[in-house]
Amino acid sequence: MKFPLYFSRKIAFSKDNKNNLSRVIIFIGRLSVALGIIVSLITVSTGFGSKKAIKERLADFSGHITVRSTRSNSSYNTSVLDNQGLDIKKIKEIPDVASVQKYAMLTGIMRNEHNFAGIIFKGIGKDFDSVRFKKFLIAGTTPQVTEKGYNNGVVISEKTAKDLHLKVKDSIVTVFSKADQQPIYRKFEVLGIYRTDIKMIDDQFVIGDINHVRKIQDMKPDEAGGIDIFFKNVNDADADFPEIEKLIGYKNYAEKATEKFPQITDWISIFDTNIALIIIIMLIVVVINIIMVLLILIIERTNSIGLLKTLGASNSQIRATFINYTLIIMVPGLLYGNIIGLGLILIQKIFGIIKLNPENYYVSTVPVDLNPFMIISISVGILIISGLALIIPSYLISKISPVKAIKYN
Repeated sequence: MKFPLYFSRKIAFSKDNKNNLSRVIIFIGRLSVALGIIVSLITVSTGFGSKKAIKERLADFSGHITVRSTRSNSSYNTSVLDNQGLDIKKIKEIPDVASVQKYAMLTGIMRNEHNFAGIIFKGIGKDFDSVRFKKFLIAGTTPQVTEKGYNNGVVISEKTAKDLHLKVKDSIVTVFSKADQQPIYRKFEVLGIYRTDIKMIDDQFVIGDINHVRKIQDMKPDEAGGIDIFFKNVNDADADFPEIEKLIGYKNYAEKATEKFPQITDWISIFDTNIALIIIIMLIVVVINIIMVLLILIIERTNSIGLLKTLGASNSQIRATFINYTLIIMVPGLLYGNIIGLGLILIQKIFGIIKLNPENYYVSTVPVDLNPFMIISISVGILIISGLALIIPSYLISKISPVKAIKYN
C-alpha cells in the first residue's frame, strides 16, 4: 500500500481524534457533506420528477405527437385530415410507437340550471387507448365507442363536474354552433370523471364519441380531425419526430405534446436552471467547509508534519496524505447523506406526503424520480470536486519548516 494512503488511514481511524479538536472538525465536515448530499438529491429527484410527471400527463392525455390538418391552424375545431401522403400503417410499424388513435374536436357549451361551461369536445373512436387514460379517471368509466351509431356517454373533468354540480350517470345538455346555422343541441350522460391536474386540460376537455363531431361537422364516417401517436417512452417522441413528419403528407402537420401548451413548456424549462443553481450553491458550501477542515487539520498536526519531513517524507507525499485523510472523513457524510436523502425521497414517492396546488404546479403531489445514475453522479461528483479543490490549500504544508514544526506546540 502506498505511504500517503496508508498513513492517512492510520490517522483517520486513530483513537486520538476522539479527544481533541479533530473530533469537532470532523463532525462539521461530515455534517456539511451530508446536508449537501441530502439537498442535492431532493432537488434533483423532485426537479426531474416534476418535469417527467408533467410531460407524461400532457402526452398520455393528448398523445406524445399529434397530427392535424394545416387548415386547423390553432383552432380547437379540427378540420379533416388530408389522406394524401398520410400513412398511418407505417407510423404504427415504427418500433417505438405504442398506439395510434383517431380523434376529432369541436367547441361547445355545457349548461344546466346550475351553471354553464365552455368545453372542447374531443371525439374518440374505437381505437381509443382506454388503458392509458385510466390513470386520470377518479370515477366511472370511459365510453365504449364502436363508431356504429352514437354513444351518448361522456367523460368530463372534475372541475366541470363541480361547476355544473354533476356526478356519474347525470345528464347534461351541450350546445354546439356552426357558421350561419342554428345551434345544435346534444344530451349526454356522464359516464366518468377525470383529473389530470393540468389546468388547461381540466378546464376545457370533454371526451365522447367521434361520431357526434362527424355528424355536426359533416364529416364522412371514416374521416378524422387528427391522430394521437403514443410512444413506449415519452423521450422517444423527440427522436422519432422527423420520421413521423415524413409519413403525414405535406397538408398535415405534426406537433409534440409540449408544443401544444408553450406556457407549460416555458415553466418546465425553469426547473433546469433552478436545479443547476441549487447544486452549485450546495457544492460551494461543501467545498468551503472541506477546505476549512483541511486547513485546521494541517495546523493541528503541524508537529506530525515536521516529524514526517524529518524522516524523509516529501511535501507531495504529505499533501497526498492530508487530502486522502480529508476525503476519508467525507465518506461517512456521503453515506449518511444518501441514506437520509433517499429515505425522504422514498417516503414522498410511496405516501405523497407533500402536496401542491395543481393550478400553480400542474401536479397535486410532489413527484420524485429515482434515477440511479443521478444518485451515483452526485456523490462521485462531490467527492471528485472536493478532492481537486483541496489541492491548492494543501500547498500550505510546503511552507512548514521541519525544525519549527517539531518545536510547535
